[in-house]
Amino acid sequence: MTSSPSIIDTAAVAGPLPQAVLLDMDGTLVDTEGFWWDAEVEVFAGLGHTLAEEYRAVVVGGPMTRSAGFLIEATGADITLDEARDALNAAFLRRLDQGIALMPGAHRLLTELAVHRVPTALVSASHRTVIDRMLGSIGAHHFALTVAGDELTRTKPHPDPYLTAAAGLGADPARCVAVEDTLTGVASAEAAGCQVIAVPSVAPVPPAPGRTVVTSLEEISVGFLRALHHRAPARGHARAADPV
Repeated sequence: MTSSPSIIDTAAVAGPLPQAVLLDMDGTLVDTEGFWWDAEVEVFAGLGHTLAEEYRAVVVGGPMTRSAGFLIEATGADITLDEARDALNAAFLRRLDQGIALMPGAHRLLTELAVHRVPTALVSASHRTVIDRMLGSIGAHHFALTVAGDELTRTKPHPDPYLTAAAGLGADPARCVAVEDTLTGVASAEAAGCQVIAVPSVAPVPPAPGRTVVTSLEEISVGFLRALHHRAPARGHARAADPV
């Protein structure tokens, strides 16, 4: 069932922590989903197209190729997928010069996981150039491993990013907790067999069996993770998602 901190008694549970915590980046640890949308609006405005606001919920959290492909098809813009991808990444990187704000509770959670020696991985659909730029603000030392969308044949919503992260940490995906902010990311982590905590950003994430939905990273602590892991039902083996 869907959980929230109000119904998890974190003080009453003593037991093991997850083998690893796997965290999304944009919209989960850093407040950059607005940067991506602004970059998309800028690039397509330069091509003579105004993006409808409803497109935002479609492209949020998705891999670059899917988001760019959708916007090209929706607008009829005269640009190739590769050209759009490069232009969007460049426009986004320019916005990072304005500074990056961590999401509330992000620094405290990462620090607490480090103190308790819980292995962590950053699992993002963003490209490696974007991740490496972001790590300067987030703190590369917080992560034993980082997984970029352009380093895999299939990225989110396929399970490959989370399966890759778990394997790289020597962890069983079913004993990992993934933290995500979008349905695309949640689908990826759940398909990999991970237990998922959703912290919705731009678009809502509905309740679902075995999925925990919270409103902020400030609600997640080591005690919360311990209690969540303690009461988690047994999960089946992960399987690869069907192509989309």
